[in-house]
Amino acid sequence: MLSNEKGRDQLLVTTIAVIALCVAGLADAKPRRQNLTTPDRSFGPIQQIDAGLLNVGYVEAGPATGTPVILLHGWPYDIYSYVEVAPVLAKAGYHVIVPYLRGYGTTRFLSTDTIRNGQPSVLALDIIHLMDALKIDKAIIAGFDWGARTADIIAALWPDRCKGLVSVSGYLIGSQESGKMPLPPVAEHQWWYQYYFATERGRAGYEKYRQDFAKLIWQLASPKWKFEEATFERTAKSFDNPDHVDIVIHNYRWRLGLAEGESKYDELEKRLAEAPVIAVPTITLEGDANGAPHPDASSYSKKFSGKYSHRVIRGGVGHNLPQEAPEEFAKAIIDVDHL
Repeated sequence: MLSNEKGRDQLLVTTIAVIALCVAGLADAKPRRQNLTTPDRSFGPIQQIDAGLLNVGYVEAGPATGTPVILLHGWPYDIYSYVEVAPVLAKAGYHVIVPYLRGYGTTRFLSTDTIRNGQPSVLALDIIHLMDALKIDKAIIAGFDWGARTADIIAALWPDRCKGLVSVSGYLIGSQESGKMPLPPVAEHQWWYQYYFATERGRAGYEKYRQDFAKLIWQLASPKWKFEEATFERTAKSFDNPDHVDIVIHNYRWRLGLAEGESKYDELEKRLAEAPVIAVPTITLEGDANGAPHPDASSYSKKFSGKYSHRVIRGGVGHNLPQEAPEEFAKAIIDVDHL
């Protein structure tokens, strides 16, 4: 046994160490959240419906009589980006629809002959077809990454179908022509995976290592998001879709003008190349720790001619904003509904 004197000394050292750790913890504490996502919550059953070229897998929540809200995920994510957002909106009385985009989850092409096309206008048209199939005339549409771009396109080209818009990183409508314009080296560096996908080595690498690739993107795009392994694995299953690699590779190659689209969509792409102004009520969001390529809010504020506001969500929030800050994302949807 220690002597009383030695025991007191050891107790003093231990106490000082504990105090130091506490002080360090306070210094590193985030002002709003721990940014820790766990996979405890889940959706109800996945439903399927034929819509346009697809049999779409989706989940829904809330009363069928509520104002429709369509939540769109990005790459490399899936419907679980909204697993905490949907119940908040459902409780507020909204009818929430969260679909898997083409190439993800349980969404499948109806025909093996259909071109596995990932160009942006087609993804937006998929959602219009889904709304038709579900008999939804008008909805609040919200998204991030591919989902934000898709929501922007719907708001621009089919404003009569969009009651309001919530878009992470704002105005993301582009064209093949704009994709040819070189960026400063720092910005080009952020798009490393786009150039990787432009090669056959990149296609083979993504096919072989798609889960490792997706996890790396999660870490780079949301450097302060401390997600659990089970959270990632739950979403990673969506990448086992047989069309996933084809859709992802075509999407990024099309943006660089390295892959052709389908001529039947040329008119839509022509309209998008004019960078149309969005007139529907809009709230744009940005996380203060978004590590993915994204434009500065000042560069796109004038692209929204209707009621508009921009919000920066603080506390170490990265690219997957709805999953990292679900309360703020849900609030933006409710607020845009009241604009």
